[in-house]
Amino acid sequence: MKKSIMLFIVFCFCVSKIMCQVYNLEMCKAKAIENNFKMKNAITETKMAIQTKNEALTKYFPHVEAIGFTFKANHHTFQKDLDLSAFAPMFPILANPVPIKLMEKGKTASIMATQPVFAGGQIINSNKLAKIGEEVNILKQELSADEINEITETYFWQIVALKEKSKTISALKQQLKQLHKDVDMAVKAGIINRNELLRVELKQQELESEELKLNNGISITKMLLCQHIGEMSNVFDIDIDIDSFPYPDIPSKFYIEANAAVTQRIEYKLLDKNVSASKLNTKIEFGKRLPTVGIGAGYVYHNFAEQTNTFGVLFATVRIPVSDWWGGTYAVKRAKLKTLQAENERQNTMELMVVETQQTYNELVESYEQIVLAKKSISSATENLRLNNNYYEAGISTLTDVLDAQALLQKSKNQYAEAGCNYQIKLAKYKQVTQQK
Repeated sequence: MKKSIMLFIVFCFCVSKIMCQVYNLEMCKAKAIENNFKMKNAITETKMAIQTKNEALTKYFPHVEAIGFTFKANHHTFQKDLDLSAFAPMFPILANPVPIKLMEKGKTASIMATQPVFAGGQIINSNKLAKIGEEVNILKQELSADEINEITETYFWQIVALKEKSKTISALKQQLKQLHKDVDMAVKAGIINRNELLRVELKQQELESEELKLNNGISITKMLLCQHIGEMSNVFDIDIDIDSFPYPDIPSKFYIEANAAVTQRIEYKLLDKNVSASKLNTKIEFGKRLPTVGIGAGYVYHNFAEQTNTFGVLFATVRIPVSDWWGGTYAVKRAKLKTLQAENERQNTMELMVVETQQTYNELVESYEQIVLAKKSISSATENLRLNNNYYEAGISTLTDVLDAQALLQKSKNQYAEAGCNYQIKLAKYKQVTQQK
């Protein structure tokens, strides 16, 4: 019976391991790019921009229009009694007025093709503008991918930090369990009073409370990451161990001069595209006030007055918007001011991005220094706990000193986990703002 129960437990454990979805950081990033709704919308926007560009391209080709018309009136549209009595001596039949009735019904159809020859540069510039629109959406798609990766890294490393803190608590719980056993024996032997045992138990309860909070934090952050990457499984975990990490590379390895880095940023390229689009809009606005020339050909069919006729035509059109210059001058000036505004915005944002890039690097350096300090603190706290344990066993140190030493070690390990994970988040951010893949 016992053997069957053990086999069942092993079977359940294996099944749970198989069903549990375990992802590393790169897998999380890949799933986020594939499934994130923001990324899907960005891809859709790019596809829409491509269709807009294709639509603008059709303006280069002739405009073809077919028209059909038919009518049936309740009486003739042209009726008149023609007085020809002057010719009655020769033609007696003309003594009375002759009624004339025309066009009681009829139909016509035509097809015309007009080829634009000159449109003030509107067609060319509109196509250039549509091309910029496509490029802008591609850049926005890349920017969305960067932002999604940054959020993925943040959630991922937050989980790592919380899991490392949980591991620290588990290790301390084992130490307290042994300490509780030793103190309990000492109390029963009458060496120390019961207050010492209660103090250990209070510390155990405090760790239990901290562990509960950490588990809740891990659960919520996992749910956020799960939703972010589009993972619908209820069993989800990440594959990482901060202790297996090599010591992080120094920040100077990733340093790029801020002014040079800014010109490579997607945000700067978008501002550049905005200026180019504004200049094209100015040209289009100016082109609306220029003459437009077109040539065309057509074919016409009509059947009026019971007569059918067909013919072809060639034509040319010239449109000169004379009165549009009155208001158009102001429209062109307004478009030029918008271009100036776009250039000012680009310059201002570029200067702010230089500051942001340098600040991000400074934060990266700071987080690296925090790792160095936390590593030293762990070494000192570990040695401090070892000495206090020895002193306590020798009777020359108090239980309070041992518990304080354990608390210091826990704090040091937590700080190291936070510093290590924070460094990875800051490094991902700095790589993004300097476009390092």
